[in-house]
Amino acid sequence: MGFGSYDESEQDNNDYDADLDDENGVNTEENSHEGKVDFEIGASNDELLDRLQDIKDNN
Repeated sequence: MGFGSYDESEQDNNDYDADLDDENGVNTEENSHEGKVDFEIGASNDELLDRLQDIKDNN
């Protein structure tokens, strides 16, 4: 079979084990955090839009 060829017979040989144990799996709760984050920007929307326009004009 050449490069890029498609062989449908290979599609029937899928030996995939979906039963992963805890030792080999990924722990998605390892770095789970609960809380709240607040940001105080300190500038109005108009000031931020003017700054964005200045950045665009300089590039």
